[in-house]
Amino acid sequence: MPKQAKYSSPHEQHQFDVLIIGTGSAGLMSALQLSRHLSVALIAKDEALEGSSFYAQGGISAVLDAHDNFEVHVADTLSTAAGLADEAAVKFMVKNAPAAISSLESSGVRFTKDSNNYHLTTEGGHTNRRVAHVADKTGQSIQVNLLDNVKQCKNITLFENYIAIDLLIKDGQCSGAYILNKSTHQVESFVAYKTILATGGASKVYLYTSNPDTSTGDGIAMASRAGCHIMNMEFAQFHPTCLYHPHAKSFLISETIRGEGGKLHLPNGETFMHKYDERGELAPRDIVARAIDSEMKSGGLDCVYLDISFKGKNWIQKHFPTIYNKCQTFSIDISKTSMPVVPSAHYTCGGIDTDLKGLTNISNLYAIGEVAHTGVHGANRMASNSLLECIVFAKSCAQDINQQVLAPPHCKFDPWDASRVAPSKEKVVVTHLWDEVRLIMWNFVGIVRSDRRLNYAQQRLEQIEKEVDEYYSLYLISSDLVELRNLVRTAQIIIKSALSRKESRGLHYNEDHPNQSDSIKNTII
Repeated sequence: MPKQAKYSSPHEQHQFDVLIIGTGSAGLMSALQLSRHLSVALIAKDEALEGSSFYAQGGISAVLDAHDNFEVHVADTLSTAAGLADEAAVKFMVKNAPAAISSLESSGVRFTKDSNNYHLTTEGGHTNRRVAHVADKTGQSIQVNLLDNVKQCKNITLFENYIAIDLLIKDGQCSGAYILNKSTHQVESFVAYKTILATGGASKVYLYTSNPDTSTGDGIAMASRAGCHIMNMEFAQFHPTCLYHPHAKSFLISETIRGEGGKLHLPNGETFMHKYDERGELAPRDIVARAIDSEMKSGGLDCVYLDISFKGKNWIQKHFPTIYNKCQTFSIDISKTSMPVVPSAHYTCGGIDTDLKGLTNISNLYAIGEVAHTGVHGANRMASNSLLECIVFAKSCAQDINQQVLAPPHCKFDPWDASRVAPSKEKVVVTHLWDEVRLIMWNFVGIVRSDRRLNYAQQRLEQIEKEVDEYYSLYLISSDLVELRNLVRTAQIIIKSALSRKESRGLHYNEDHPNQSDSIKNTII
């Protein structure tokens, strides 16, 4: 098996059986499920744990209670998806959910239990308690345990602080990727029989997001440039409740707070969710986010408030220790007062179109996790189905690869050529364009949209894309430039998808087309 790169030459080329780009729950689980006879390169854009999976608080949904069943979980998911989910994919995910929980437990995850039973909670869209969790740090527990297991596998080599630039594509076949070593600033080639994109979502295209800085749509943009089908990218999920504080960096307040009875209210104490949906605080996220957005705009408010203080300090510290402690650092005692909250971009429901094995329309290229469109989320993701999707489809992807005889890539690729470009002396350009893209997306392609705003955003993004392409052709590659290039491409796909949908459905609300069409169709870019 190849050793970790020593960077002794200007261009390194690595050969592995499988290349996995991304170290969230999908990437780590797929690496662990692959045969130990396969050499695996695992690429982390930052440190291995710095991704959306690590910050997922709520939990993972599965039928684990005698009063629940697969049919109801499927029905809840389809209902939340507003008619666009693939029923076969949803059934596949739901039926494999208990096994996903077992796999995580085998990896060391210790779900919260009452006696010998799982402590199951509920969130928006669920009609039964079926969300297994590890207090309010489920994602962290999953990530830490999976990574510990990965580090014990001799067939897996972890490359941290590497960012993928583009896939190696020839004749409709993927044979790896060009990847920038952020430590040496050199581009290296990773050649592989199979490539798995597990790069996460794209919520950093928005000014305000609950996601970490790594969520810049890298996999979606690379796949788009390679010729993959990108599906339903207009459906960007905005989490209704992120902590509103100048230093909180949009810290996520788990939906489980509302699942346990938390109430949203205005500064004067007036509750408002009953005006928007009979399910109140337990309505799907798109409805809650639009309700908060409406109240903030009509009242000229900076935020609304979420109250769970009536549960008492001991209960709150037991069930939500991370949120309690985080709020304490900002002098907010949630056992005595309400939390100021605002919506922020949270989850990408669309992505690279795949089958149930994670396979894309390009040979030897797979996509799993948030970067993929498996069809399970449709027009709106039901809470806690995201970690579930990661684990279930990571396993099916790995199983598919394990069953194949891997044929060596028949293509030869030239080393990355940087001889015709120069170091940039105008890095402020990248910073400026990065900020402008995110501001445009927030103001014109946000929670509530219109044709006029979408057309303006498209025209400006086309100009920005030309500026970025020119900059990319003239100067040496950098991680900021790679991310900006991907950010612009992904933003363009979101806008094109939104403009093509002449209706309001699920997470996509266009005030010029407020009604839901009788025709149900996916958007393909």
